[in-house]
Amino acid sequence: MENLIFSLNATVPVFLMMILGVLLHKIGWIDDAFASKMNQFVFRVPLPLLLFGDLAKVDFVKVWNPRFVLFCFVVTIISIFISAMLSFLWKDKTIRGEFIQASYRSSAAILGIAFIQNIYGTSGMAPLMIIGSVPLYNVMAVLVLSLFRPGQSGLDRTVLMKTMKGIVTNPIILGIAAGLLWSAFGIPMPRVVDKLVTSVAGMTTPMGLIAMGAAFDIRKAFAKMKPAVTASLIKLTGFCGIFLPAAVQLGFRREELVAILVMLGSATTVSCYVMAKNMGHEGVLSSSVVMLTTLFSAFTLTGWLYVLRSLNFI
Repeated sequence: MENLIFSLNATVPVFLMMILGVLLHKIGWIDDAFASKMNQFVFRVPLPLLLFGDLAKVDFVKVWNPRFVLFCFVVTIISIFISAMLSFLWKDKTIRGEFIQASYRSSAAILGIAFIQNIYGTSGMAPLMIIGSVPLYNVMAVLVLSLFRPGQSGLDRTVLMKTMKGIVTNPIILGIAAGLLWSAFGIPMPRVVDKLVTSVAGMTTPMGLIAMGAAFDIRKAFAKMKPAVTASLIKLTGFCGIFLPAAVQLGFRREELVAILVMLGSATTVSCYVMAKNMGHEGVLSSSVVMLTTLFSAFTLTGWLYVLRSLNFI
């Protein structure tokens, strides 16, 4: 019971915040345009500052873990390969690109950090997990969506170069890099700066989750049901079942293991839908998987946390 309460305390507040966003959207206090602006603001300002602040105030040598980053990178590559193989189960070639992307691409930043913060009070190993997985998420998403785009016969190099530039200038990546450099050079954090960073960073979780909830549309979850359910099962349970035991065997524990769980088993990121639409895909499958995984990850993440807690791994 104690382990179950621990798991519920980690997940329920996160999803209650998302439900608040749903309710605020329902009564008209937040519209789609405002929710989109909130998402952009969180992505560009509070989230990078949160990651910067957590890394800048710790010992660089203790924080940097190349073994952990390499594990996240390799697991992401294998996950993409598995998703690509499974995409050939569908005769409809037009949905393969969306299926692959939606199956592997997690909401590792906002939703993931919310879980880790809720458990440990800081972003923990999330910044290093993001370094190991998120740039690869973006590059591979462009490759996959270009190669499998309806009517596409080759890779769109222009889009690929634009994405590479976007990764280099990504606010999250810049925040992590700035935090690691600040820590590595041992620069003291002035109290005024620390207060400012902490105050702005504190908006990350509530604003990000409310915006996600406000953008949620349950009606879209029922389109393209079979491939959407398959991709959702892979996203929420398949990769966790394969790679969590491997992570445990390699000795990852506590914040490391929770960050890996978030990378593997959190909901599919909303940007999957945005990118699919902008690259010539229908987008219905992507939106369906986003909705289904967001809805059911409340239960699956609680279950995974309960198992890991019961086995004393976190």
